[in-house]
Amino acid sequence: MTDLGDLSWRFVDERAHDGPTNMALDEVTAETVADGGLATVRFYRWEPSTLSLGYNQDPATIDWDYCEREGITVTRRPTGGGAIYHDTDGDISYSIVVPGDAVPGDLLACYELLCEPILDAFEGMGVDATFASDERPAVYQPACYLRALHPAHDVVGPDGRKISGNAQYRQRDAVVQHGSLTFETTPARHCACFTGEPDPDAFADRVGGIEEYVDRSRSAAVATLRDTLREWVETTLGGTVTETSWPDKITSRARGRVSEKFGTESWTRERTDPTA
Repeated sequence: MTDLGDLSWRFVDERAHDGPTNMALDEVTAETVADGGLATVRFYRWEPSTLSLGYNQDPATIDWDYCEREGITVTRRPTGGGAIYHDTDGDISYSIVVPGDAVPGDLLACYELLCEPILDAFEGMGVDATFASDERPAVYQPACYLRALHPAHDVVGPDGRKISGNAQYRQRDAVVQHGSLTFETTPARHCACFTGEPDPDAFADRVGGIEEYVDRSRSAAVATLRDTLREWVETTLGGTVTETSWPDKITSRARGRVSEKFGTESWTRERTDPTA
């Protein structure tokens, strides 16, 4: 079994990409890690704002006309759960990609390990965040943040409202964990992406944002997340960060994967992988 502390790591500071590119970067990075490449941590935003569908999402639950009118890109994640609206300014996203044999095979244990620095980052921001412990029933199943809270990967703020969601998938010999931290909530815009018209007031009652709990800018929150994860790699794990940017071979492959898969209607609307 590989030790996380023995790995060389790549850290990529926050960059803005459209939805298909963000998903393509995760997939291509997982392939390179599986082939012995650098373990990778990256931070990113979604530009334009994007609705990411869960892998099994029924396209009939999405108001495609609204998304088109509002300039909201729609993409599909390789991970499950409901759809998430990622606002360009209101969402902070990250990915951790590591060899599969470097983390526990048990899903809950793996979440606990890789979410540890995420919880530490919230503490560094001054937000008292923990895994959800109290059960709260689903409000609207097609929307990820309105589903029943799951203690394994749903993080809540001091008032019990969800502030972060995290998901994992295994691809070949690599594990990808990606997640979103809500900086600022956009209940009306989030809910309008769905045909079922979930109630924005119910969304506001279920979801909180960092800026509601502490007086901190978005850039400061991103810096805290980045610095905490780097300290986790270098100090807690004993790993070494050797690169801080994408090599051309990854960005080139990601562009190809967008045109072949993540930017296609067959993937987004039909969940059919044209590359399979």
